[in-house]
Amino acid sequence: MNTDIIQGKWKQMKGRAREAWGALTDDELERTEGDREQLVGLIQERYGKARQEAEREVDEFLSKFS
Repeated sequence: MNTDIIQGKWKQMKGRAREAWGALTDDELERTEGDREQLVGLIQERYGKARQEAEREVDEFLSKFS
C-alpha cells in the first residue's frame, strides 16, 4: 500500500492496529502517523520480535486495507 494512502487513512486504521497489537498505546500509534518503518520498530521494541517477523506482521496488517 502506498505510504501516502496509509498516512491518510491512519486515523481509521489506528483502532484496528490497537486490536492487532494491544500492548501499543494510542499515543505510540499516533506518533507513528502510519509510517511503516516506525510501526515495525515499535512492534520490535514492544514485543521483542525480530525485524523480519515484525515486518511480516505489519505487511499482513496493511494488506487488509488495500
